[in-house]
Amino acid sequence: MSNRSIHERIDWLWNLGREHAREFCTPEAALARKHYLAQHPTHVMVLKCMDGRIHLPFVTGTPLGIIEPLRNLGGMFHLGWPLLGEVVANSVSEAVAAGRRVLVIITYHFSKGDPHRGCAGFGYDKAASVRHVHEIRRQMEYTFGQAHQTVYPVVFGFETDEDALILHGPEGVLDLTQAEDADEQRLAYELRALYPDMPARILADLLPLVQGNIRHIAQVRASGRELATEHREWVICVGRGFDFLHVPNMALIIGPYSPDLSGPIARAAGIIQSNMESGRIPDDGFLLLASAPYREAGMDRARAELKSRFLSEFADEVIRREWPDLHPKMLREAAVLDWNTRTLTLLNDSGAAAETS
Repeated sequence: MSNRSIHERIDWLWNLGREHAREFCTPEAALARKHYLAQHPTHVMVLKCMDGRIHLPFVTGTPLGIIEPLRNLGGMFHLGWPLLGEVVANSVSEAVAAGRRVLVIITYHFSKGDPHRGCAGFGYDKAASVRHVHEIRRQMEYTFGQAHQTVYPVVFGFETDEDALILHGPEGVLDLTQAEDADEQRLAYELRALYPDMPARILADLLPLVQGNIRHIAQVRASGRELATEHREWVICVGRGFDFLHVPNMALIIGPYSPDLSGPIARAAGIIQSNMESGRIPDDGFLLLASAPYREAGMDRARAELKSRFLSEFADEVIRREWPDLHPKMLREAAVLDWNTRTLTLLNDSGAAAETS
């Protein structure tokens, strides 16, 4: 895909978004989500890197739409950022009002086979990324309490060669690459030992994620899949609503959370420029895609349209200023995402909308 023309790649991207929305809206998928939440009511949030390999629903066998993702360049977050704090606090408040507890999974990622298949955002420095995610965990505890009875933050490592989770707890580490099988009783015992203060409801809802990942690791090992080793990104995404882009080494996703987005946008453009210069992608163009989600028609959607257009114009100006030779090769789109159906709608310059589905 990365070697095709820019217009062929963009057409493929819209098809990927349409297929994601179609699958999300099937009766089977909708019923699967309801059935899963009836059994496992804990609300699960994950803070993760933009890397498309970090796909928690896929590697745990969880229905799409259960795990709420927050993605940013390098998995870098700070709960003091105004928008991030608002998004997290609102999500927690909605869950608690519905009688649900919250599990917050804070991730770092690395490759056991080659450090340069790890996190470029941290300069492939695994130790630095581990320190960062533990700081986020401490911020979560400062905000929501250290008793952990309502909001329980945990740190997970994500080993990308085998899609394996490494669970960090106050009593040590549970590396799922070393798990013998997905036996429920044994794993429940190990999780209780790892997280002795975790409420029983959260622990019971964490268990299927762990079991699903152990099964997934076994499937990866049996498949002998080829590892994606090169950066071939040709899309810069700014905003939220990019769940359909779980394809390795294709997109650089910058969440709208940091008070200063210009730095991450400029770094992403630099990666695109490097990919073109090295021949990893054609130099005929790249895509800047801005997106904002909405839940209700009317005011909520109108605000999403304004957000998306602002992010698109802001990123355009940063790239024009920082990478003037790259800027003419950029194709720019703004979109909104219906959170209820995952339908992506492109916005044209006149303010009208065009459905990708």
